[in-house]
Amino acid sequence: MAKLNAACLALSMTAFIAAPAWAETINVAAGEGAQERLQEALILAEPGDEIVLQGGRFELTDGLSLDVDSVTLRGAGMDQTVLDFTGQQGAGEGLLVTSDFVTLRDFALENPKGDGIKSKGADAIVYHRIRVTWTNGPDQNNGAYGIYPVESTGVLIDGTKVSGASDAGIYVGQSFDITVRNSIAEANVAGIEIENSRNALVENNIATRNTGGILIFDLPGLPVMGGGNVIVRSNLVVDNDTDNFAPPGNIVAGVRRGTGIMVMANDNVLVENNVLTDNDTADIMVIAYTQPFDDDRYNPYPREVTVGPNVYARSGRNPQLDGGEMLMTAFGGSLPSVLWDGLSEDGTTALYAVDGTAGWSLSLTEQGKGLGDANPGPLVVDAPGKTFQAEGVGAPSELEDRLG
Repeated sequence: MAKLNAACLALSMTAFIAAPAWAETINVAAGEGAQERLQEALILAEPGDEIVLQGGRFELTDGLSLDVDSVTLRGAGMDQTVLDFTGQQGAGEGLLVTSDFVTLRDFALENPKGDGIKSKGADAIVYHRIRVTWTNGPDQNNGAYGIYPVESTGVLIDGTKVSGASDAGIYVGQSFDITVRNSIAEANVAGIEIENSRNALVENNIATRNTGGILIFDLPGLPVMGGGNVIVRSNLVVDNDTDNFAPPGNIVAGVRRGTGIMVMANDNVLVENNVLTDNDTADIMVIAYTQPFDDDRYNPYPREVTVGPNVYARSGRNPQLDGGEMLMTAFGGSLPSVLWDGLSEDGTTALYAVDGTAGWSLSLTEQGKGLGDANPGPLVVDAPGKTFQAEGVGAPSELEDRLG
């Protein structure tokens, strides 16, 4: 399947918006033989078809896959249509999508052995009112990701709910032109993660009871790097107090319990108008990549991160940091809301913050060397001197037409 670049995506979508006159509606009911009947419908679907999952519990023993463009997979509601993978034999994802212009809406997945829904190289994809739940709660044996689009241009995630993921509940990686909104991420390691991606809008979400609420990362060693041009606004990021349950060795295994929003090694990021409360370590962290690396293409530093006005309360009271009690005493009983590690690339500004932002810095001097040379002190950074350019950030507007 030929991939689409950003310049031609909107034009290509226009051709797919109207369903062909010969498009069919294929109904699939729960009950005996559901595994075979549903997979057959996904294989035999034609572009423009809608596969309708009736209400009920689909007891499935293997993962599903879709590789047909312009198909809608629709249930009766995230609490009415449940794809139950408790008896799944393999270790793969519940549903794998590898085609373009796909809409997934109004159904749930429970207890997949691997990821919930993974879409790879699937341009112009919509996730609407999807729920992914591991019903046993936080457990390192749960699947890594709940909703997992990767290597895509044009991603809209709206009205979803994910809990129990051992890496990230909602994860978008190596992608462009992304919106994640109106969703709930609860009791995951990372609630929402945007990784190695550009032009992402994360707004009007609830991230609660995760280890870390919202993570904006750029990592080395991946085919797509250079993450940035991200807006994180108008989210409720509260009570992210779950102990980290990621399997050892995962990058998110290093996320500290009680992290609200973390920006690591990204450029041009705006964090504003969020409500951040009761996050034990810090409401906002801005840091360089924490480990050594050998990828010459990679920039490990945060650049041009702006912390705008946000609401902060009751955070930094039980930080998962060495010497946390001494630090709290030094800062009057709790840590300030914004933490910067103090690292920046020569000739660039890592962080701006609006006047009145309560923060502190580790004042590190070298990337990838740990906290041994930390010299904590008050945050001293400039106020932003220009307006963030939001044009082009977020999913293409044409994807909205599929939400009706």
